[in-house]
Amino acid sequence: PALFPFLHGRKGDAMTTGKLVEFARGLVQRPSLSGQEGTVAEAVVQEMRALGYDRVSMDETGNVIGVVEGGEAGKTLLLDAHTDTVDVTGGVAWERDPFSGDVEGGFLHGRGSADMKGALAAMVHAAARVDRTRIKGRIVVSASPMEEVLEGTALSAVMEAFPPDFVVIGEATDLNLARGGRGRAEIHLETVGVPAHSSAPHLGRNAVLDMLKVVAVLDTIPLPTDPLLGPAILALTEISSIPFPANSVIPSLCRATLDRRTLPGETEEEVLGAITGLPAAGAVTLRAAIGVGEYRTFTGKPLRQRKFFPAWILPEDDRFVRQAAAGLAAAGLRPALGAYRFCTNAAYSAGVAGIPTVGFGPGREADAHLVNERLKIEDLAAAERGYQGIMEAVLT
Repeated sequence: PALFPFLHGRKGDAMTTGKLVEFARGLVQRPSLSGQEGTVAEAVVQEMRALGYDRVSMDETGNVIGVVEGGEAGKTLLLDAHTDTVDVTGGVAWERDPFSGDVEGGFLHGRGSADMKGALAAMVHAAARVDRTRIKGRIVVSASPMEEVLEGTALSAVMEAFPPDFVVIGEATDLNLARGGRGRAEIHLETVGVPAHSSAPHLGRNAVLDMLKVVAVLDTIPLPTDPLLGPAILALTEISSIPFPANSVIPSLCRATLDRRTLPGETEEEVLGAITGLPAAGAVTLRAAIGVGEYRTFTGKPLRQRKFFPAWILPEDDRFVRQAAAGLAAAGLRPALGAYRFCTNAAYSAGVAGIPTVGFGPGREADAHLVNERLKIEDLAAAERGYQGIMEAVLT
């Protein structure tokens, strides 16, 4: 505790928070890009065992799964946090080592502190603090890999092994309660032209110019909006041509990638049809498809997933939403109800599997993927209390 002079309260509380901070700090100090989360996963295994979880395991996908059994049979509450982070590359330098795990000025600094190793640490410690004799059911805490590239794919394996009745996603909510979230679709476009020598472009058809006709009218597509989730989003993220480099050749193929943030009820057919139905699309040879992601986890297991991750929403008066809010209030928090504007593992738990899901975590959405990422220590401690409050409210 002497290492953290900004901690206040009773000695026992300060000691507990100090251990939580040290664990979160250790996670930040371990780089863990998607597919490289092994050292973080092993640290979580060791922490869960040290804290006395009833069962701790790692599956073939690389999910770490910790189980805390209650005193009586009952429902299963699953809490999930991902172990991977985005990279630190970019044109803007960090003010400190992004993997220092520095604790300074009341903040934990470093890549993954807010997204979302702080939440992971808080979950792991919160489950260990619950009075098991009062719990009816089972608490499952999962540390899942590969979320940054395939939302919910790794989590699906946890849910198959331990079918949950309720799910809590630990992505940042600024200690508020999320009852919905946008989905995500990765759309791949291709225009097909006719190659020709660039000294006689009239003899061919330039696939890049055809793609520009489509891109120029993408913003005319009417997009839906939701009172809670806000508007759907369509953004061009990548464009390339073949051959490359095109030395004296009119490009015969052009590819573009679109990021589409979806709302509840939107389907793949609707999302693609809005693009292929554009008047400009009828004037060119255009192909549109949902992207397919193929990756390999740090354990060597291949993952393959179509990149259409559904949006989801629960009613404000849903019983699980009310229970989670009551648990946070009992922990001394005052959560507002809201929703994620980005896509999370809940795209699977709620969007695909239809399991009642809420989100709660320290940090703000805007803190994710930033240069100089950091997390307030007081929010980290509050998240631990909040997770414990949710567990007890749902399972007692």
